[in-house]
Amino acid sequence: MIKNFIRSILLLTSLTLPYVSYGNMSEAWSSLRKSRGNISNYVNVIEELVDEGLYFTAIPYIKEYLIQNTGRRNKKLDYLIDEVITKVGVKQFEVLPSKYLLSSRSPMLSYVLAKKYFRIGKYNKALSALNGTIPGSHPAKPYALLLEGSAFSILKKKSSAKAAFKECISLSDSFISKTDFQDRKRQLEMNRDYCILGIPRVEFAKGKFDDADLSYLDLMKSSYVWPEILFEEAWNSFYQRDYNRALGKLVTYKAPVLDYIFNPEVEILRALTYLELCLWSDTKRVVNNFYNKFQLPYQQLRFFLKKHRRDYKYFYLLAKSASKGRERGSKLLSQMLKSVLRDPAFIELYRSFHFGKSEIKYIKSMQNKKFARILNVNLKESLLLQRNLIGAYVRKSLHLMSSMVNKTMQDMSYIKLEVLARKKGELYQTGSMNRGRGDIKYLTRNDKQYFWSFNGEFWADELGDYVFSLKSECVNEP
Repeated sequence: MIKNFIRSILLLTSLTLPYVSYGNMSEAWSSLRKSRGNISNYVNVIEELVDEGLYFTAIPYIKEYLIQNTGRRNKKLDYLIDEVITKVGVKQFEVLPSKYLLSSRSPMLSYVLAKKYFRIGKYNKALSALNGTIPGSHPAKPYALLLEGSAFSILKKKSSAKAAFKECISLSDSFISKTDFQDRKRQLEMNRDYCILGIPRVEFAKGKFDDADLSYLDLMKSSYVWPEILFEEAWNSFYQRDYNRALGKLVTYKAPVLDYIFNPEVEILRALTYLELCLWSDTKRVVNNFYNKFQLPYQQLRFFLKKHRRDYKYFYLLAKSASKGRERGSKLLSQMLKSVLRDPAFIELYRSFHFGKSEIKYIKSMQNKKFARILNVNLKESLLLQRNLIGAYVRKSLHLMSSMVNKTMQDMSYIKLEVLARKKGELYQTGSMNRGRGDIKYLTRNDKQYFWSFNGEFWADELGDYVFSLKSECVNEP
């Protein structure tokens, strides 16, 4: 489940349209002229740019200051950095070397640094970067708690992880109740929901499958992140040996509303579940269907990714085209792109880029054309990086999903061999193999799950609660 923690760490952005007043920014121009290439007056320039809502335009000045500054930390700059990152997201600053991120006491940069360590697997360093650096009232705190809980989980410090997740849920709810901005509210809700999921993930890792089963049900089905946990719930049921419920969870992915979900490992779990029930024909059917669906498209996808290598602009344009409903390439590529477009991290990167482009209008309206040309260079630099960050994210996601398909094909081969081995073992055993499909006596449930008679009624919340009723055909079972 480690990859689930890593995927859960969302981009921290709170996006609103920049405030535009169309002033002449004479103070910023004066400060820039006085600086003569020195960073001493950059803080004043950054402050006025931020006041005018030119967040992306301010980024190169902030980076230059962080790189060149060797003196005392500037409290005003720390505050400005916080505001800029809140608007543009963390990715613009993640590309900076760690030593420059350490040159500020900005809570946002502490969070960025922790994320940077987390991504490269330095979980203890990530925790150190967060330790005491972000006040409880700071807008980055709920996201930092999600990161903290995830790091503790991977380090197998389960009690600390659970405590961090619980605090994250409470603090996220508190921030949600205080904000009127829909984008920020949506991000906080997703952050809270990932923290809710952190608790059953911890319980699963400890082998407390019954506790995890109940904790997973604490996530509302209206949650944006709910569809991805069906797979986790199915694995939990598998380890409980509740194979019928595992199959029921997985069949939900066949719903048209979830056609954007791309997770080939769903088929691995489906095949393994049939295997544990000794339903050999069902197992082979899943394996053969997977090969028929993915073997040739996978080869085509590998060629496609090799052809375009690190052309980030191309991958950005590919996602942009897909967002407008234009399909390019194979059905496999189209399905993968659907999944990328629904990814919260991609959404924040993409929205931030388009909000940043709105700064172009302001700069074009400036009366001081010399200053406008300088600012335009800065803005283009930031937007080009943002576009490439989007392209890099799309490329990385496609490569990751391609690797998942390849690994799944390998696992399917092992499952085919296992079917042959188990069938051979049955030849030396005796017993009857009567199929018991559709019998309610093979179902199990917990206190939060109910049977439903469906006598003319419609249950609006049945999605995700399907349960098979198959009897095991293993000869050594009653």
